[in-house]
Amino acid sequence: MDRIRKALDLARVERQHNDAAPVFERTPAAERAPAAERAPAAEDPAKSPDTLPPRGAIVYSITKTFAPSAEHLERHRIMDAAATGAAAAAYRMLRTQVLQRMDAHLWRSLAIFSPGADDGKTTTAINLAASLAGDRLHTVLLVDFDFKRPTLASSFGLTLQFGVDDVLNGRAVLQDCLFHPEGFERLVLLPARAPLGNSSEVLAGPHGRELVAELRGRYKDRVIIFDLPPVLHADDALSFAPLIECGLVVAAEGRTRRNDLVRTIELLHATPLVGTVLNRAADAPSGY
Repeated sequence: MDRIRKALDLARVERQHNDAAPVFERTPAAERAPAAERAPAAEDPAKSPDTLPPRGAIVYSITKTFAPSAEHLERHRIMDAAATGAAAAAYRMLRTQVLQRMDAHLWRSLAIFSPGADDGKTTTAINLAASLAGDRLHTVLLVDFDFKRPTLASSFGLTLQFGVDDVLNGRAVLQDCLFHPEGFERLVLLPARAPLGNSSEVLAGPHGRELVAELRGRYKDRVIIFDLPPVLHADDALSFAPLIECGLVVAAEGRTRRNDLVRTIELLHATPLVGTVLNRAADAPSGY
């Protein structure tokens, strides 16, 4: 009953933020390792060197590919689109609801928000991205804009020479920082290499705006997911929110305080929210 009450509280808070019925989903911790992937359908070959035959395998000529260890991925609770079990079912349900809400508004950019640290925001972002890429109607770009504590690269066991922080500082070009994890079809990563000083100013400034415009304009069927710092720990998420079309809020059962969740949604009042994820559920339902 306590978990049901928490779920109802989350849904009630969400309805106060948005008149539309919210997408609500419980997302337990993920399970296993990855599957097989590529990237987007190029509209401008000179600008977009990776190519995608209609519904076929994507050929990467510029994006770097790497093979993450299955053990490493399992340790970081990352699973592939073919995974089974309660966690996989929850992510597929979340994927379907997120896509329905985004498709209804022709949205293609989604920010992952959380009130505080350790709510499972990055794990949710990764597994949702992998599940969305498994839809086969979209390619997915997952961007690490959490410049307070960038963890996307380490979650995949990836060592970087350049990251998106270097792109924003003018030390690298975008194509140097794009990575495709083998086993995750249609998923590309844009990780950060290191924390970035004055990150909120950079994200909301000309360089951040130009980069987001380039990412959003390159492939028409690509969904872009941005992993951002916790809303209540820094102003990065609020500074960046006007540049994206919608957001998803991650809260952790037994960790996120209701007042913090309410305050987070109040601060994001100008950003359409597709839903709230209740992460780290104490138990998963059995059967249907």
